[in-house]
Order: sequence, then structure tokens, then C-alpha cells
Amino acid sequence: MVLGTVAFAEGAFVDLGDPHLNVIPRTEAEAARIAAVTALTRDFSAPQPFEERPAGAATVRAINTADAFSQSSDNITFEDELNFKVGNGLFRKLWVSSPSSTLASDGLGPLYNARSCQRCHIKDGRGHPPQGPDDNAISMFLRVSIPGKSEDAIAEIEDYIASLPDPTYGTQLQDFAVQGHASEYRLEITYDEEVVTMADGTEISLRHPTYTAADLGYGPLHHGAMFSPRVAPQMIGLGLLEAIPAADILAGADPDDADGDGISGRPNIIWSVVQDQPMLGRFGHKAGNPTILEQAASAFVGDIGISNPIFTAGAGECTDLQADCKAAIQGDGDDRVFEIDAEGLDLVTFYSRNLGVPARRNMDDPQVLHGKEVFYQIGCTACHTPSFVTNRLEGQPEQSFQLIWPFTDMLLHDMGPGLADNRPEARATGLEWRTAPLWGIGLTEQVSGHTYFLHDGRARSILEAILWHGGEARAQRDAVSRMQTADRHALIAYLESL
Repeated sequence: MVLGTVAFAEGAFVDLGDPHLNVIPRTEAEAARIAAVTALTRDFSAPQPFEERPAGAATVRAINTADAFSQSSDNITFEDELNFKVGNGLFRKLWVSSPSSTLASDGLGPLYNARSCQRCHIKDGRGHPPQGPDDNAISMFLRVSIPGKSEDAIAEIEDYIASLPDPTYGTQLQDFAVQGHASEYRLEITYDEEVVTMADGTEISLRHPTYTAADLGYGPLHHGAMFSPRVAPQMIGLGLLEAIPAADILAGADPDDADGDGISGRPNIIWSVVQDQPMLGRFGHKAGNPTILEQAASAFVGDIGISNPIFTAGAGECTDLQADCKAAIQGDGDDRVFEIDAEGLDLVTFYSRNLGVPARRNMDDPQVLHGKEVFYQIGCTACHTPSFVTNRLEGQPEQSFQLIWPFTDMLLHDMGPGLADNRPEARATGLEWRTAPLWGIGLTEQVSGHTYFLHDGRARSILEAILWHGGEARAQRDAVSRMQTADRHALIAYLESL
């Protein structure tokens, strides 16, 4: 089964297909139909066929509550609805420190960012930076690494940028700790405001963040430490993003900008711990994980300090220089081998895979249709690819052969120095970010209670997020700045309808 390949050193090709999926190959006739149905439209007089269902048959009703992102795929079976609910229970489960009488729920930390998945992905929506002294950073943290040497790179992956964990603090900073242990730091953020004046005279203030790792609990960081602030992304539609054929994503890559449109998307290539081979990165702000399973497993060990069959460290992110943390009692003292076992991890993965995408709203509103035309005309679709058709999958009917509208190409793009974190991740440079899916963006305030966007939540509105675009997206940002007021309002109305 070969769904996509990328050339690496010495002209070798590494399979970037989807070995974790049971894929049924497409016929030539199907490929032709898919090319026709996913081609960019030129008709903005009415909505496109099936556009109202962004997740295909998995699309859920757009309910008017904070639970809009917490519904199961509409095409899930009755039997699997139980698995979804059990997975939801594990996703919401509050872990406790060891030793505890609540067997099978202990093992928290000793260092951690949150006590449950739900604490970061509140209502399965977006996290946010702390807002004032009475708020905490529970849905945000700092990743950290130090530069590596050439021998630290993964030889099988061309252009892999070598980096290493900080010797003392590991790969991310935890701001909570169980009793008897010190937390690693306290996140401080200050903002400088910059006023941007649009062509119509409208003034928009952009906030430039400065991040400080304050009150370090285990001594100084490495002198070469590189930080990357991250807020928790929304959870909807992950299974469908995982089911997009790797070949279709790779077909959109244009690293040398051969077509001259100023857009040069690149795939991130990740070493899969489960498959023991390079795979296409899909998940995370820099596409740093290849599958939902590995994303969930890494979050359990890194964010909560919970060992699992993929990442087995009982002390989570504790390093060798944090001796007391490494020696702490873990939650595997009963019959468990890991603090969450394979069955539990699979259930959380199933839940994450089947969170439904709400249906579109106001699609036939004239202002929304005009905004769609503006979105296409200024070239936003060069990165925010409107639609794909997922793989035919055995055993995953919810994600199988669905026409979906995620508005992402799943590739890395240089977003300019304004958004740069200057920290690499696999093949992603410090300037690059994966194109964020746009589906559900208009429901952010309803679900999450805020309108903070981008990887660190610095943007307080969709318009601010657009105005932060630079690098490859500078032309589109400038086009928005020059727009007439009615066109800009129509563009925002269209995005809010997604």
C-alpha cells in the first residue's frame, strides 16, 4: 500500500502512506470524481453542493450551546456510541497523585500542566492565555528544547532539524506539581500594543507578547533554551484530518514555489514511535505528531504525567536532573503496567477521532456568499484548502470516503518573523506553522467563551489573526488591510459561518 512518498537522502523513497489505517485503494474513476468535486469553485452565486455538511455524513447539528464541539460523529453506530461515551469519561477524568485509594486513577505527575485532557481542551474547544492575575495558564504552556548537533538528527528524514530536550526541564514546562514537589515555573506574559490602521481608517490594535519562565523550580534553563508558547487547539474533526490521503496532502506541497504564487507549503515528516518509521506529520501547531493515537499518548505523558504503552515513563516529563521527581511513587503499584493501559488509550483516541464538526450556518446569506468570493479571490485557498475526500477505510465507517471541508492543506508555511517562535520541530523551522483548519471557527466564542486565535492566543478576533499573517501570507494580509469596509465585513461573516 503506497499512498504517498517523499524523497530523502541518496534518492531513497520512504513510504508516507497510512500504515495505521486499513485503506482500500481508489479506482481511477473515483480519483477523477474526487478531482472534480474538490476543484476550486468560480461560482459564488449560491452555496456549493454538500457544503453545508463540512464533515460529510459525520457532520453534526449546530446546537446553540457550549457543547457544540462535544457531539459524536452523526454517522457513528449505536454500539460505538458507548465507546465514545466511555472515551469521553476518560478524557474528562481527573487524575490524582500516588499513592491513592482511587486505584486506576492515580499516577498524576509528579509534574503536570493539567489533571485531565478536558482541563486544557475545555468543552473540546480552544485554550487561551491567562487573562489577568486571577487566571492561570492551564490550557497553555511553553515547549522548550535546545539546539542539537548533526549526529542528533534522524538520518532517515531529510532536512530534519536536530534539537534536544532541555537537560533539566525536558521538552515542556509544567506549572503544577503534586504535593511535596516543586512546579517547574510560572508563566508570565506581557503585551505591547501596536495600532494598525486599515485603508478605510479603522484602527486595529495587535498585541505583541513577551513570555517569561518565572520562578524556576529546578535551577536555570540551558543557555541555549528555545521556547514555543502553545494553547490547546480545538478537537473537532481530527479523525477526518487523519483520514485525508497522504498523497493528496503531499500533492499540495510546493517547497520551491514552482508555480510562483508566493506559497511554498512543505510537509512535516515525523518519526512515528508506533510504526517505527517516518510518517507525515498532521497534528499539533507544527504538525509534530503523525496520528491521533500518538498525539493522545504524548499528551498523557507530557501534560498529565501519565505513563502509557507508547510513552512508558511513569514519572512523565521528569528528567534525570530532577531526582526526587524520578523517584516519586507512581500509579503502577497495583496490577497495572501503565497508568493508562492500551484499552483506555484506544478509547480516548476513539473519542478524539469521532468528535463531530457542526454544520455550516447562514451559507446562503448574500453577505456570506460575497465573503466567500473575497476569500477565494485574494488567495486564502492557497493554504486553507477548502475540501478533500478521505480514504476508503475498513473498520472506520465514520471517516470513510467523506467529502470534507476543513480549510487546511495540512502543510507547513513560513508565517513571517511576527509569528515566529524561533524553535524548530522535526522539519518545521522556527518560522513555520501548520495551516490551522478553519471549520468551527465561528463557534469559538460560544464553545470556549473567548475569541483568542493563533498558536498562542495573541489574536483577540479573527481580524487580528488575519493581520498577524506574514511571510507567505503577507499578500493576503495586505489585501485585507486595503479592502473596502463592506468587503472586509463580508469576509469575516464568511469565516464566522464555517
